[in-house]
Amino acid sequence: MTSGILLLDKPRGLSSNGALQRVRHALGRIKAGHTGSLDPLATGMLPLCLGEATKVAGDLLEGRKAYLFTARLGARTSTGDLEGEVVETLPVPPDAEVLLRAAAASLLGPSQQIPPMYSALKRDGQPLYKLARQGLEVERSARDIELASLELLGMDGVDSHWRVLCSKGTYVRVLGEDLARLIGTCAHLSALRREYVEPFEGQPMVTLEQVLADPGAVTLLPADAALPQLPALTLENDALRHLFQGRQIAVGDVAPSDRTRLYARDGLFLGIGEIQTGGVLQPRRLFNDLGLQFT
Repeated sequence: MTSGILLLDKPRGLSSNGALQRVRHALGRIKAGHTGSLDPLATGMLPLCLGEATKVAGDLLEGRKAYLFTARLGARTSTGDLEGEVVETLPVPPDAEVLLRAAAASLLGPSQQIPPMYSALKRDGQPLYKLARQGLEVERSARDIELASLELLGMDGVDSHWRVLCSKGTYVRVLGEDLARLIGTCAHLSALRREYVEPFEGQPMVTLEQVLADPGAVTLLPADAALPQLPALTLENDALRHLFQGRQIAVGDVAPSDRTRLYARDGLFLGIGEIQTGGVLQPRRLFNDLGLQFT
């Protein structure tokens, strides 16, 4: 079975799940999941975890994301982007560029953000966007977010072009509205592209057209490419049987760690374990179908 991480360049007009299902179908309906939804109007990096690599999807969800976006000043829409109807208009200050740079600086660091109604968050099992389409609005709790950087790249009339590096859970549509509000106007997103998801900055992406045209030629990243932040431990061959029997293994003078990458002597990635006090390794999430033979 195909296993690994596909860095898909999601096309505009397709939902994240729609893109995932098309890739799954092209690759033989394998087990797969995406890590962090993109709006249909958004493009850019959508990591797809295929096969056994779905076991590291949670780590990618935790990573920071970098986006390029355009906030169109002077009009707010019901959805925060081009899909919605204009629900408010306000004049744009003549010194908007200067004011926006000051506003951006004030938003850096930890803060809280209220998710938009047009989101996939659920209330009593119902996605908020479905409630919003019925004209309903419910109270949403603010969520902790953090902006590591927020740069105004330039202005083009009423369009302000930005790059942001943000924590998980950040809604860029809300960020665009917040920036406009701080300078006394309103806005909606006219463009949104995810540049990368950590730790894949600078990694090449694959288009959906490339996947559909020649699935066998698609390059996958190994699952452990998602885990560079974890310490690594290489196991001797005589420990592997015990590991895959779910037994604890004494690994000697190794620093405790709740999550550690595990490797065989030949470099094969085995999965994730926990090193407890006293140098005891407990398997936590091991990969299957590795082709290991025990004698």
